[in-house]
Amino acid sequence: MSQITPSSELPGPPADDVMPIAAANETPARRPSFDRRRFVSRYALVGLWLLMALVYGVLMPDTFLQTATLRSIFASQQVLVFLAIAALVTFVVGEFDLSVAATMGLAATLVPVLSVLHGWSLSLACVVAVLCASLVGLVNGLLVVKVGVEALIVTLGSSTLLLGLASLISKQATVSGLPTSFGDIALVEIGGLPISFYYGVVLALIAGYVLTFTPLGRHMTFVGANREVARLAGIGIDRLRVGAFVTGSTIAGVGGVLVAASAGGYDSTSSPTYLLPAFASVFLGTAVVRPGRFNAIGTLVAIYFLATGILGLQLLGYTGWIENVFYGTALIVAVAISTIVRRRTAST
Repeated sequence: MSQITPSSELPGPPADDVMPIAAANETPARRPSFDRRRFVSRYALVGLWLLMALVYGVLMPDTFLQTATLRSIFASQQVLVFLAIAALVTFVVGEFDLSVAATMGLAATLVPVLSVLHGWSLSLACVVAVLCASLVGLVNGLLVVKVGVEALIVTLGSSTLLLGLASLISKQATVSGLPTSFGDIALVEIGGLPISFYYGVVLALIAGYVLTFTPLGRHMTFVGANREVARLAGIGIDRLRVGAFVTGSTIAGVGGVLVAASAGGYDSTSSPTYLLPAFASVFLGTAVVRPGRFNAIGTLVAIYFLATGILGLQLLGYTGWIENVFYGTALIVAVAISTIVRRRTAST
């Protein structure tokens, strides 16, 4: 049998000569060079967004290149920001929630129903609306994680159930009449944009920070990437999965309160129209900042990219059908891009 020679018996220079030779072979650390391909992969969608705005500006200089147009893009997407971040939270842990739009709709319906029709104080109505949204997430999470029912079945069923409940409590009518002062929490302007715009930006920044720079966010990403390995590493995957459902539904509930405040009421039948744009934004966001990964900043960019594209087409005269076609196409393309990027990332 061969025997490993102790390190002290290996041939070579004396110990005193080792350090000088090593020092002579050291080279100064080089600054990392600019990686053009990585930069392009991260910010190509931002460049495409600017290019699209430029094309619209050339085609419609008298309409698109106006302050009112820019305000329309950035002042009207707060619902999507909250819904997209709500959906993002569950996507990160490897789940999905088809009920976030209906949860938002239920919360937005409860506020005027409890306040206007039943005489509750606005603050109590808002708290109850958000708590109901959180309860929806808890029930969904327990059914998926503890009972083992597929998330598709649970969240699709709860979405239909919540839509029916919202119609029931509103008596299939748009409930309005909230005081205009209540609208100030969403509509008061700062720098020409409603304060709800800044709520969305702050929400995206907080979500981005938590998911990127905290142990909680890294654990959530780990669970979404490989659930079994995360379990072996001692991460409480069940707790994180249920928590993701509750957090997403709570965010959707807060978004519902803001919707009710900005509109002075809510039409309980309109919530399903928000689901497709929210999902499209989340998947398209995986092509920005952190390619192949769900991330909040990329989702925020994707929301306003899609809003710019739709508004430009509407100004060109394509109305009615264009929104569904545009968002449907965007979702298909976004999922395809996300799949390709994830495969390339996994193979490198």
